[in-house]
Amino acid sequence: MTEAVIFDIDGTLVDSVDLHAKAWQEAFQQFGHEIPFDAIRSQIGKGGDQLLPEFLDLDELDSKGEQIEEFRGKLFKEKYLPQVKAFPGVRSLFEKIKANGQKLALASSAKKDELGVYERIANIEDLVQIETSSSDVEKSKPHPDIFEVAIQRLKAPVSRENIIVVGDSPHDAEAAARARLKTVGVLCGGFSERVLRDAGCIAIYSGPEELLHRYDESPLARMRSSETTYR
Repeated sequence: MTEAVIFDIDGTLVDSVDLHAKAWQEAFQQFGHEIPFDAIRSQIGKGGDQLLPEFLDLDELDSKGEQIEEFRGKLFKEKYLPQVKAFPGVRSLFEKIKANGQKLALASSAKKDELGVYERIANIEDLVQIETSSSDVEKSKPHPDIFEVAIQRLKAPVSRENIIVVGDSPHDAEAAARARLKTVGVLCGGFSERVLRDAGCIAIYSGPEELLHRYDESPLARMRSSETTYR
């Protein structure tokens, strides 16, 4: 039986992946790096600690990595954060989960201050019971740290086999697998079904709204054998 559901946010609950990629691209350009948009977009879902090493060597990381991340953070908040919108069905999905007596948690590679804004955008501030962000851990996704903290913060012990992660990126699924958790994927973040399945997602939905409509037959409603195929 699924007792707790842990949600990613960017690309899962709010439409922000392209905006993050644009902010990173502008930040890299500011410091002399021309990096293709698609290359950056494929890394969204990771925190800056894991994204920057994909594009900078060790000397560049030491000399300007922190500056690039700070510039990106300020740029995103001022230019792109006001453009972020929630996907349809988010609040209703959270209400459904809460009504079923299941615990709700957020686990995001976003910074803690961004997390609160996202909750307001998605209109779920009053429904979220537990939250973790990159500010709470040393390493962000695809490392499992964020999920491990979320598990620790559950008020009552919950078996890992009774927890489901919902995320939009392979980085979510990889991090969850390292924490011995199963992941349901959503396509609204822009990653393909093949990429999500290859990363280990046990079921794929178009987004929160479809997951809500198909909730009773989904892994969120009840756990089944890991060999069961979900669509």
